[in-house]
Amino acid sequence: MKLRPVELAERHAPHLDAALKACATRAHWSPFKESPSSKVHGESRPAEGRARFEALLGQPFEIDQPGTIGTVGHEVSPYTRKPLGITYPKSDPDALFGAAREAMRSWIELSPEERAGVCFQMAFALEEQAFVNAHATMHTAGQAFLMAFSGSGANALDRGVEALAYAYKAMADVPRTAEWEKDFGRTGIVRLRKSYRLRPRGVAVVVCCATFPLWNAYPAVFANLMTGNAVILKPHPNGILPVAMAVKRMRETLAAAGQDPNLVLLAADEREAPITIELIKHSACAIIDYTGSQRFGTWIEENCPDRLVFTETAGCNAVVLESSDDLNAAIGGLANGLCGFSAQMCTSPQNVHIPHTGVRAGDTVLSFEDTATRIVDAILQRTDNPARAAALCAAVQADQSLDLIRSVRERALASGAEILLESRSYDHPDFPDARTATPLVVAVDADQIDLYGEEVFAPICFIIREHSSEEAVQNAARIAQQRGAISSYLYSADRSFIENAQDRFAEAGASLWVNMDDRMPINFAAAYSDYHVTGLNPAGNASLTDLAFVANRFRIVQFREPVPAETGK
Repeated sequence: MKLRPVELAERHAPHLDAALKACATRAHWSPFKESPSSKVHGESRPAEGRARFEALLGQPFEIDQPGTIGTVGHEVSPYTRKPLGITYPKSDPDALFGAAREAMRSWIELSPEERAGVCFQMAFALEEQAFVNAHATMHTAGQAFLMAFSGSGANALDRGVEALAYAYKAMADVPRTAEWEKDFGRTGIVRLRKSYRLRPRGVAVVVCCATFPLWNAYPAVFANLMTGNAVILKPHPNGILPVAMAVKRMRETLAAAGQDPNLVLLAADEREAPITIELIKHSACAIIDYTGSQRFGTWIEENCPDRLVFTETAGCNAVVLESSDDLNAAIGGLANGLCGFSAQMCTSPQNVHIPHTGVRAGDTVLSFEDTATRIVDAILQRTDNPARAAALCAAVQADQSLDLIRSVRERALASGAEILLESRSYDHPDFPDARTATPLVVAVDADQIDLYGEEVFAPICFIIREHSSEEAVQNAARIAQQRGAISSYLYSADRSFIENAQDRFAEAGASLWVNMDDRMPINFAAAYSDYHVTGLNPAGNASLTDLAFVANRFRIVQFREPVPAETGK
């Protein structure tokens, strides 16, 4: 059934109001179901989702879009190590950009409220395929099922709706008309009638990452659509399926709302024939949203000065462990973060800075060595049981991460560092061929920054012996400022120490989470509340989500003319 945008605007007005309120209060709110429990969704939905995923395997992915010049697709599951066997349309970039620009003509005629209604309708349509999307994300990114369901489902959609709300907020600040008058003295009062039109920048290219294909994509997609821009999504070559499914569902929703589906398009490629640079260098590309490696993100920032560029790249995330009134809870939360999704999240902790004098735990002081042993023991508790390891560590997305583990181990031994815990594969109870790895833990001295001074996208933890707790903060903040950090962590029972550390990390442009324990994932980033990336250090230039993420995606054209004197208006 076709629904007019004005009807969708009315239907979803309460959702828009609630999202705007959440942005203003920074409180928790979500219209989406985060749990895959059959008690929430019904008994048949989990099995139906698996069946829908399996039906996609070994088949061409049917998506009707312009400029098809062949097929691509060589995705391999991190769980089975076997190809998915799915092929996707390979599209001519010129055709994609041409279709996207044409699709914008009618889209920009809608009011912001109508565009919000259509985008909310998209979001709920995307939630409908949460179960099949979870399996698609598992077998491309390597996430565990629960994380894939929420992290690429409800949590990702929350981030998308947050961007939608901020885009609406930015546009609502511009009046559509105004009456202006000024007394020019001898010539008298001049009255003008003014009007203002919001115009989009143009076509946006959204470059998705391998491990979280939708969590960063949805904010970019909805920020662009809400401000009138068309979107071309470029997925990672081993993460096409979740993005292709999302593109197809969004195109279906647009068509049902009487809009041109070419507002959202897929540009799939393969490792051997990448097209990212061709897309972002295309003359019709106006906006680039990029998630991925810091090296390529920096290249985009430096080589695309005539585009509007938003990046979220890498973080050398630090932990400073000074003291704690509940060290078990602190180390438990830290161990969960070190193991979670095999540390393949941009918020995963990596460097644990500990003073050589040890850590105060209540009325006692735990030595550096004993503290490191407690961290290792906590990791072992979480990885010795294959079922627990599978739920927490999931699978390693790419062989390159295993290569990194081997490389870091060799460099650590060559430099005299101590291996506290060897990385090993674990036997996944459901997928015996899964690519798995538990954390490698290395003890290093503070001056061995060549080992720990940049992000290693793999389950690797460096425990750093610092001269003092103050120097631990200084070193961690300096690395964040110079090399990038998305999330940093501090454990201290000393309020003065906490406040001093907050000052130092603020100077470094790095966010800091204090005394996060094992009651929740310490690196969870909440939509409407947590600002993800500050834009003040090399980990990225954009924040999910603030007004700066959306406000420059549209510009303002104005018209003015005198009010006829005889009307008095």
